[in-house]
Amino acid sequence: MLKIKVFLKKNKFFVFIAPWLLGFLAFTLIPMVSSLVISFTEWNILTPPNYVGFANYQSVFNDPLFYKSLRVTLVYTLVSVPIHVCLSILIALLLNSEIKCINLYRTIYYLPAVVSGVVVSLLWSWIFNSEFGLLNNLLLKFGIEGPRWLSDEKWIMPAMIVMSVWGIGGSIIMYLSGLQGIPKYLYESAKLDGASWWTRLIKITIPSMSPVILFTTLTGVIGGLQTFTQAYVMTNGGPNNESLFYAFYVYKHAFVWKQMGKACALAWVLFIVIFILTIIILKISKSKVYYESREGGDIL
Repeated sequence: MLKIKVFLKKNKFFVFIAPWLLGFLAFTLIPMVSSLVISFTEWNILTPPNYVGFANYQSVFNDPLFYKSLRVTLVYTLVSVPIHVCLSILIALLLNSEIKCINLYRTIYYLPAVVSGVVVSLLWSWIFNSEFGLLNNLLLKFGIEGPRWLSDEKWIMPAMIVMSVWGIGGSIIMYLSGLQGIPKYLYESAKLDGASWWTRLIKITIPSMSPVILFTTLTGVIGGLQTFTQAYVMTNGGPNNESLFYAFYVYKHAFVWKQMGKACALAWVLFIVIFILTIIILKISKSKVYYESREGGDIL
């Protein structure tokens, strides 16, 4: 008992992080290693896996739907993420104003971000319904015949991108926190020098917010590449696979077609894509992001 007490006293750090370590091992590291091993096998879940080497990866790169799902996911991410960032910053600037009931407005903008993805998908399925949907009925009042949002190949991706704007509340809160952390004397000095609102935004606000912008952009890209719920609940990947998001394609291989080995291979390909894009974003932003040093100066 005494030895245990001495060990705990000398290793307090490891004792405190033990819950995290156990969770990381059980829910992250071991599943990742297992999926890598499974990606080299042919396994239908019900029977023992058979080792097939790189056959799953060869099958992935010879599959036309792999390229289709990757294209759909990349287009969705590259369009939706910049829209999210710009709208979030704009709304955060508005919510940073000192007006009456500002806390109520902030709550209203944030609430959609806490709603379950399944509920949001069902809600937007009704909004986008071509016959009795809210959006087409609204357009009809202006004499415009709305498109078949969820069953037309040309409109399914715009519909998904519009729908994604619903959940920008989390980014708004982060940008709002960043705005409130910018020293007011910077704006006061700029005003004394005659700087306009636009100049203050470009020269003070955006550079000061650049670490937050980098973080939300990076997490937005990672989240966009893992989009799943919309395709699963609303479209089942249609029409003509125009909403076949990559994560949904992985799911179909694993639990619909019972090709767990190929599903794991697809998941590791996605991991590599995310890793490469992350490195590219960090390299590009290296000279664009400004961090405040402890001494009070700015460092790149």
